[in-house]
Amino acid sequence: MAENDSNPSPVTAEQEESKEVPPPSTSDNEVVVVEEKEKEKEKEKEKEKEEEEEKEEEESLKIESNRVCDSERKGVEELKQLLRKELDEVSIWGVPLFKDERTDVILLKFLRARELRVKDALLMIHNTLQWRKDFDIEALLDQDLGDDFDKVVFMHGHGREGHPVCYNVYGEFQNKDLYHKAFSSHDNRSKFLRWRIQLLERSIRSLDFSPGGINTIFQVNDFNNSPGPAKRELRLATKQALHLLQDNYPEFVAKQVFINVPWWYLAFYTVINPFLTQRTKSKFVFAGPPKSPDTLFKYISPEQVPLQYGGLSVDFCDCNPDFTMSDPVTEIPIKPTTKQTVEIAIYEKCIIVWELRVVGWEVSYNAEFKPDAKDAYTVIIQKATKMVPTDEPVLSNTFKVGELGKLLLTIDNPTLKKKRLLYRFKIKPYYLMNS
Repeated sequence: MAENDSNPSPVTAEQEESKEVPPPSTSDNEVVVVEEKEKEKEKEKEKEKEEEEEKEEEESLKIESNRVCDSERKGVEELKQLLRKELDEVSIWGVPLFKDERTDVILLKFLRARELRVKDALLMIHNTLQWRKDFDIEALLDQDLGDDFDKVVFMHGHGREGHPVCYNVYGEFQNKDLYHKAFSSHDNRSKFLRWRIQLLERSIRSLDFSPGGINTIFQVNDFNNSPGPAKRELRLATKQALHLLQDNYPEFVAKQVFINVPWWYLAFYTVINPFLTQRTKSKFVFAGPPKSPDTLFKYISPEQVPLQYGGLSVDFCDCNPDFTMSDPVTEIPIKPTTKQTVEIAIYEKCIIVWELRVVGWEVSYNAEFKPDAKDAYTVIIQKATKMVPTDEPVLSNTFKVGELGKLLLTIDNPTLKKKRLLYRFKIKPYYLMNS
């Protein structure tokens, strides 16, 4: 039977290759061009967004100078003339308001608080001086008000730019006895307020009001485990304290960093945000629990940050004989699912002491000493150990080095999160081990 002529004949490989591929249509070209343009626009938008975020971060890190600029100098001089006419020799925070190089810095605080309106600044000074007299500030400085609230508000360390740091720990008020002592009655609230003002006054006396000096305080507000807005007494006391501070302690805040911020506080801030000046808002920084340590480290070196906030500084006691806040800490980022090894070369017989931490742990850690000699064995100081959040926040160790080599500290991060390793070490004389 003959084959049907309507069936297509087979095409050889040579014939297939010889076929010409039709050129893309004009519409296809247009689609490709449009897609490329859209991709370029997206890249430009991403780049602009990154640049904007970097700019915002740079702005947030800036802390205002206390130097008087030309636009403010005129107001300062006018304010001084008015004060001389109305007041005898007077001082505030230990600084005379006349004939002192620190005077301009003090007056500038009041001027800035009143947006350079001289008469308003003058009125604010009058009111502050009267309030200080009524509150008997000078006598308050020397009073013994006990130590019940020492963990509620405390000064600890300095920021990267030298500002003293004040921590406000709202979670301490979950302690019912402490809450009762602070807010259960009008007298108790007054005592707590006097204690808080005393701490602030003593802190201010340690500031440097000379031109170019550090004369503001870095505030850290910790909302971890905070009682929240449901506690009426706490809410009212906080409101009273804020009004008092705003009226009588102008421009003493370098930054207000809020850490472990809960959703309800962000909702509250959204409501009050339109009523805040840009000057005030520029000093605010907010961070939820996961980002709180990293946010603090932007402004405060880890050796200055207390243990409870992710740093290496011992808080409330002097119980670290090997390291102090003056011993610098090295920070190393650890990418997700990677290992990071720190090599410390040792060139003499000695005793090496080190401490390290990874905030939140969830990593494995091991330490070993590798001698330089080819035929020497590696010494396992700490075998690989999985560290979990409930473990001690800081690991420390000591090793007696009898030959040249390297100390190797290895962190294995198996998680999908970026981690931060903090460590420091000291070399001590070899003979101390035997003493």
